[in-house]
Amino acid sequence: MHRIVLIDDDAELCFMLEEYFRGEGFLVHSYYDGASGLEAVLSEEWDLLILDVCLPDRNGFELLGQLRMESNLPVLMLTGRSDVVDKVVGLEIGADDYLAKPFEPRELLARVRALTRRSRRRSASSAEIKTVMAGDIVLNTGTRRVYVNGTEVRLTNAEFIILQMLLSAQGNLVSREDISRIALNRELAPFDRSIDVHISNLRRKLGSPPWGGARIATIRGAGYLYTAFEPSDDEFAKDERCAHGSGGKE
Repeated sequence: MHRIVLIDDDAELCFMLEEYFRGEGFLVHSYYDGASGLEAVLSEEWDLLILDVCLPDRNGFELLGQLRMESNLPVLMLTGRSDVVDKVVGLEIGADDYLAKPFEPRELLARVRALTRRSRRRSASSAEIKTVMAGDIVLNTGTRRVYVNGTEVRLTNAEFIILQMLLSAQGNLVSREDISRIALNRELAPFDRSIDVHISNLRRKLGSPPWGGARIATIRGAGYLYTAFEPSDDEFAKDERCAHGSGGKE
């Protein structure tokens, strides 16, 4: 049974969701403030966090930022406003999905199931540890860690999957439809900016590549590609010297 932690100060909503999700095979534990909720999240094992933006003791975005310093637990944020800014901010900080209030419990259930399915696939594939290298980037599918020039970069679950897709297809197009289906576990919807936000976060976190230009190129109306690493002439010369020596005595 999947264990979900719900942090929301609406006790009536929490009780309703606990009952609803229990009937669907999920165990939900509710916390009504950020302090106790964050403590529970960091001290126990959970499959998913449902986090409200407006909490009595702190902002949900602030709590998410603190959580992301310690954990990559999948997070679905609830917001009382349909403002796009709230959704974008949540995704930029590290949320995996969002849902505006009021919502239908069935829609929340569908999104929760999508996130937990993605998490299960991640756990199943972790047994087959694979290291993907591209220029100065090293991505390990077993440890779920990413390094840029030897320094670890923290990514959300969605960002990690998107980067893995781009690196695996390095130099080739990855469509927005595939990214939405595989990384976000849902079909691409019109006007959905989630992918754009995740790509923007990846560009910011990974920084500029040593060979110049952009790491992730946008193919308008189609998708994205990770630009292939092309060593400079100086790097080729260096490799040759390392392979054959610098001209000294044999």
